[in-house]
Amino acid sequence: TYSYLFKFIIIGDEAVGKTCLLLQFTDKRYRTAHQVTVGVEFGSRTVDINGRPVKLQCWDTAGQDRFRSIVRSYYRGAAGALLCYDITRRDSFEHVSQWLSEARENADPELVITLVGNKCDKAAERQVSYEEGHAFAHQNNLYFLETSAVTGHMVDEAFTVTAKLVYQKNMQNSEYSQPAAAPYATLGPSAYAPQNDYLGGGISQGGHRGQSSLKLSDGRGGQGHQQQQQQ
Repeated sequence: TYSYLFKFIIIGDEAVGKTCLLLQFTDKRYRTAHQVTVGVEFGSRTVDINGRPVKLQCWDTAGQDRFRSIVRSYYRGAAGALLCYDITRRDSFEHVSQWLSEARENADPELVITLVGNKCDKAAERQVSYEEGHAFAHQNNLYFLETSAVTGHMVDEAFTVTAKLVYQKNMQNSEYSQPAAAPYATLGPSAYAPQNDYLGGGISQGGHRGQSSLKLSDGRGGQGHQQQQQQ
């Protein structure tokens, strides 16, 4: 059983590891042979958010252009998105801005987006620095971390941190008044605007810093800053 259900969408170029991230999160396994996702794939897992069971319904989307029209239809009703690139492929990072624009054009404006630099286990082949990923996230008000679908490093965090942000932003939305009331998280007015080093520099819209109990990773696997609550 679960108290809430959030719909997530995983987006990004082909072969950046989106399906492998989902399998690592839901099944704790890694698929060694690459298989192209045709359309979308689905997986789910229930996680604990602030003592409440929250089911994450995750849609893994195809990265090829020919499936783009199908992918767009899955933005509807999404509460969170993992925007993925491959740290060993600069082109996949260069396309992130296009994916971000598409997400913001087709999804609810309150969609929580986490930027994920995958394949950090291949550090020797790195073409995109951690600092570049951080800078893009900072400029676009995104949370950011790097993951490895092979080792599982920071994979759970990518999903659970996004879920925590959705939960915190929307708990005052009336649609959450009853357990499992909606088939996905229909976003409405934010409870607050989440801000930290990866979400706009820690300054709320009013220019004041606040505190909340949500502690986030720094994106590398260490403890990061607390979320900043709008006052």
